[in-house]
Amino acid sequence: MSIRIFITGGTFDKEYNELNGELFFKDTHLNEMLNLGRCLAPINIRTLMMVDSIYLSKEDRELIADNCNRCKEEQIIITHGTDTMVETAKVIAEKVKNKTIIMTGAMIPYKFGSSDGLFNLGSSVAFVQTLPPGVYIAMNGRYFLWDNCIKNKKLGIFEELN
Repeated sequence: MSIRIFITGGTFDKEYNELNGELFFKDTHLNEMLNLGRCLAPINIRTLMMVDSIYLSKEDRELIADNCNRCKEEQIIITHGTDTMVETAKVIAEKVKNKTIIMTGAMIPYKFGSSDGLFNLGSSVAFVQTLPPGVYIAMNGRYFLWDNCIKNKKLGIFEELN
């Protein structure tokens, strides 16, 4: 069975405007990243939205959860902004059962060349195939239960609560 990837935006897919220094969304980089990583796992990609996670609404989070429920795949990766990843994971955990869902993101946009996104995506592909059903956050080669982690904004990493 294939893996479903839902794209929601976040730093993963941001572009940089060299003229004004702003970050913006254009297209996803996921296909390029999977090709660069020489990924052979069967994957279906669907863009749900391209939004900075600080602007996600309750309806956006419910749309993400609804798509997780409606897709036939039982292994799901969601690319998401890191600032509100835990909040979205909570909604998904409340509404989606019996699927392995990995949420991942990046601290640095992929197009910057020094991004952690490629590594986080690769780790997520491995984790989604090996972890039991549940909702997880995967960053920096580690996975966390959604309700036992927090983003340390000073260090730019996710950490366990306990």
